[in-house]
Amino acid sequence: MLQPADLFNLAETEHAEIFEGCEFGWEALKRIKGYLEHHLQPGTHHRCLGRCFIDGPVCIGEGTVIEDGAMIKGPVIIGRDCQIRHNAYIRSDVIIGDRCVIGNSCELKHSLLFNDCQVPHFNYVGDSILGHHAHLGAGVKISNVKLVPGTVTVEWEGKLFDTGLRKFGALLGDNTDIGCNAVLNPGSIIGRNSVIYANTAWRGVLPANQLAKNKAPIEVIPRRETLLRKA
Repeated sequence: MLQPADLFNLAETEHAEIFEGCEFGWEALKRIKGYLEHHLQPGTHHRCLGRCFIDGPVCIGEGTVIEDGAMIKGPVIIGRDCQIRHNAYIRSDVIIGDRCVIGNSCELKHSLLFNDCQVPHFNYVGDSILGHHAHLGAGVKISNVKLVPGTVTVEWEGKLFDTGLRKFGALLGDNTDIGCNAVLNPGSIIGRNSVIYANTAWRGVLPANQLAKNKAPIEVIPRRETLLRKA
């Protein structure tokens, strides 16, 4: 459940080398910066709709469209046939696969996205890895820093693993779906084909093929007469 092969189809990224020798999926996060330093070959083959802003070493694949107002600060690799939509902010040490969507007002930093990921509406993704066909609903935030001092830990099968990372957001396995306005707390690991329902604050490991949801009841009460008169 914690190993890269448990979560990701490594054939769905051109950057599988990052995972070589990793016992745990989060170890790949420590390698993103060095990988970009050695493998990034700057070149922009995109089409820009309006005015976009690119700074530093950046590689953008053919067929990718970048919309007006997007900001990309290298080092960054963006694959082929992606959509980088209006006012997206991609800031340093980010690798994006082919056919991905980075939407309006989304922010990414120090993360790896496999092919066909969708981060389409008002999302924050920091220090995370998103597997093939992972999808974030509108407003999903991946929190990447603990509020208290110390490194991020992961608990699984009664054992506590210290990742050694001060910043670690989430590992989302292939085909995961995170509902609108959900929050994934630092060190979240979501197994393949699992779903987090909207407005859920998730912490910890969710095994593959599971569904997590809030069961908080909705209270319905009569309107008071005074409120009705004011209306």
